[in-house]
Amino acid sequence: MSPYTAVELIRAKRDGRPLDDAAIEWLISAFTNGEVADEQMAAMAMAIFFRGLDDRELACWTRAMIATGSRMDFSSLTRPTVDKHSTGGVGDKITLPLAPLLAACGAAVPQLSGRGLGHTGGTLDKLESIPGWRAQLSTAQLLAQLDDVGAVICAAGSGLAPADKRLYALRDVTGTVESIPLIASSIMSKKIAEGADALVLDVKAGSGAFMKNLEDARQLATRMVELGSAAGVRTVALLTDMNTPLGCTVGNALEVREAIEVLAGGGPGDVVGLTVALANEMVSLAGLNADPADVLANGQAMDTWRRMIRAQGGEVDAPLPTARFTDEFTAATAGIVTTMDAMAIGTASWRLGAGRARRNDAVQAAAGIELLVRPGDRVAAGTPLLRLHTDTAEAFGPAREALGSAITIGIEAPIVRPLVIDRIG
Repeated sequence: MSPYTAVELIRAKRDGRPLDDAAIEWLISAFTNGEVADEQMAAMAMAIFFRGLDDRELACWTRAMIATGSRMDFSSLTRPTVDKHSTGGVGDKITLPLAPLLAACGAAVPQLSGRGLGHTGGTLDKLESIPGWRAQLSTAQLLAQLDDVGAVICAAGSGLAPADKRLYALRDVTGTVESIPLIASSIMSKKIAEGADALVLDVKAGSGAFMKNLEDARQLATRMVELGSAAGVRTVALLTDMNTPLGCTVGNALEVREAIEVLAGGGPGDVVGLTVALANEMVSLAGLNADPADVLANGQAMDTWRRMIRAQGGEVDAPLPTARFTDEFTAATAGIVTTMDAMAIGTASWRLGAGRARRNDAVQAAAGIELLVRPGDRVAAGTPLLRLHTDTAEAFGPAREALGSAITIGIEAPIVRPLVIDRIG
């Protein structure tokens, strides 16, 4: 007979009382085993949303989530293992060039990635626009590819922190996704269970991020770094700006094409800059003697990309999908582009078919948006600002509605904000 009941623990947290370690361990285990009902865990998530978890509670909650599943073991590899996680944004294709770049620097990069939901894109959706590429790998296949190529981007197995998958599904439909302690435990339970030696976090702040303001992003980054360090994972976080989309593309195949441009020595400056900034942190944590900027420039990262894609069945030289229909979003007045709202552009891309409203929805590989201008550019009335791509022409209307006043045009150049705002860890 358990000394706890779900109702008792919900009331305690609702009233602002801390939960002891044994209570948290029982709650997570009982929820995973089906002894605690979904509606009870949803009530607990709402209580945590309002009351929070202190540092001890959060550390215990995260350990309990990890304990519901298995841990990966990379001890057979000769390379140091290092991973990166982004909290999600618009046009965030950084994982695509970053994983092969780190492998070319001498690391093993087990990048277990996810799919997009709502306005944020998913790395697996992007890569699945490459003909033949497969996201599902067995543990043996993952280890073999890490040993041979040095980089894997694939779907996480069901064995890593299974409690998180169930809890996230509840948070998604109960308005509790934005809880900082629940975000921190969700991310870090999977990343710690993944078993890499080191981890770099890209914590985004701004209109296109889950953390809209810098203070919340800083708090999330700090708590995740503390969780990683306490678990023996060398962890650093960069706070980065997500008010404007990253790069010049939003959407699956469009972003893959842009990532390949970066690996080929070109691409937008912000994508290259953030890729190299994160790579520098990862190389340092892994103890490697390599200069990521040089490795990117000399073509080694591109060679590794091609090997990584081929290893997962992808046809490296096959043409990427293109949309059946395109349309342009033009400037109503002349002036200087002052803002390009990431949230609105991400939502418009989703409505064009690049994203999904529910986890099981299909996505269009070719749908999305090209940014034809950037903040600071001078435009005339009628200048094309965005190019919209979709396979369903009726999606243009809802996408334009989402864009609304996403792009503002003024008379003065905008203040240039740094892409990397701060470093924590």
